[in-house]
Amino acid sequence: MRNDYLRIFTQRNTALLLILGFASGLPLALTSGTLQAWMTVENVDLKTIGFFSLVGQAYVFKFLWSPMMDRYTPPFLGRRRGWLIVTQLLLIAGIALMGTLEPARDLVWLAALAVLIAFCSASQDIVFDAWKTDILPAEERGSGAAITVLGYRLAMLVSGGLALWLADRYLGWQATYWLMALMMVPGVIATLLAKEPTEAVAKPRSLEEAVMLPLRDFFSRNNAWLILALIILYKLGDAFAASLTTTFLIRGVGFDAGEVGLVNKSLGLLATIIGALFGGILMQRLTLFRALMLFGILQAFSNLAYWVLAVTDKHLFTMASAVFIENLCGGMGTAAFVALLMSLCNKAFSATQFALLSALSAVGRVYVGPAAGWLVEMWGWPGFYAFSVVAAVPGILLLAACRDSLSADNVEHFHRRVHFAQGYRWALRSLLCGAVLLAGALVMLVTQMLASWTFGNLLSLTFEAGLILLISGIVAGSVLDFLAMRRIRLS
Repeated sequence: MRNDYLRIFTQRNTALLLILGFASGLPLALTSGTLQAWMTVENVDLKTIGFFSLVGQAYVFKFLWSPMMDRYTPPFLGRRRGWLIVTQLLLIAGIALMGTLEPARDLVWLAALAVLIAFCSASQDIVFDAWKTDILPAEERGSGAAITVLGYRLAMLVSGGLALWLADRYLGWQATYWLMALMMVPGVIATLLAKEPTEAVAKPRSLEEAVMLPLRDFFSRNNAWLILALIILYKLGDAFAASLTTTFLIRGVGFDAGEVGLVNKSLGLLATIIGALFGGILMQRLTLFRALMLFGILQAFSNLAYWVLAVTDKHLFTMASAVFIENLCGGMGTAAFVALLMSLCNKAFSATQFALLSALSAVGRVYVGPAAGWLVEMWGWPGFYAFSVVAAVPGILLLAACRDSLSADNVEHFHRRVHFAQGYRWALRSLLCGAVLLAGALVMLVTQMLASWTFGNLLSLTFEAGLILLISGIVAGSVLDFLAMRRIRLS
């Protein structure tokens, strides 16, 4: 039994997944937290620093150009490895070039490079996610997800905390960015050593097919809308709990920033890594559904650790315990969730479908912030963290409703729907219209920040209408899925 548990570390692709996961996570902090720290030290104004946060939108909207990576194949190394090597070489060049600039003097060029690096990093994520989806058999997806999370989190630690320490104490900012560029080289070597997935499934023959076929393939599946709602809601409680953690520990409990940085960042990162690895090990003996259910319940109730911290006296041990438990269970849930996303992708266009599903999974994490602040003001910290447990319940109930679709026999061979065709078409139209309006709101926001134009109420109305249409489409499709399931069972 012990050898079975340790098998996660001896699989053929483990080293490649670890190194490529590291390469995937390394650029993130270099265009966000680390870059913000550099600009702050160089006395760049806060408005400009805030604008640089928009660079991260590339990770949310990466599904827009993912069809091109499914459709076209570079003239070397194949469809997956070819795109991987292109994005990695561009990342090395971009990060190294950032090390030749200074924020106070070359702000425009720094912004251009940050956009390029974020775009290439998001593109690398698209292809890496597609590669691991194509290359890993169903029984190795849980452990593969765990190893990927380990590499990704280690990279965030290196390009975040370690980079800040090196820049401040030893190397300076420019040399630190050059060192980070060198740390991308193992990713290039791993790509060259990796195997290209077999092309047993034909790739899209045109760009139109690459855009439309992934949507048609996914939304023609039985329970597709319920699964879509599950993707959004599965980690919603976790997203609420994590949205204001730093503020809660400092302002709500009274710890100083140094204590919070040491415990919440370092111990929290360690707990997430342990949780992902432990989750991957357990998934070697559990079906996907059972792993999702067990880890979903654990990550829901782990939020009560913060509730205990909110209603008891301030103590460093209590904080460390709460942070460790919540991140441990969250890491387990993440391992199962990534395995779920891989299982939902058709290998013919796994880049597009994984990018779309992972973007939808970020909806809860991105948009709970404003609601979280409002709930804390209304209920206080204990009530808020009690609510974060309740917020996880819809995801668990949806998971139970999707049990048949996520069973070991059905994951690779989805049943096609046969009922309510017209209703499903209107639900899909509502979803697409909502997505278009949200993208339009983002364009207006960027235009408003770059130029002196003011859109007034149009911006907020467009955003609200897009969100309402998006949610309405998902709710309508989920209701139709529920009715279709009942009809199938009664027939």
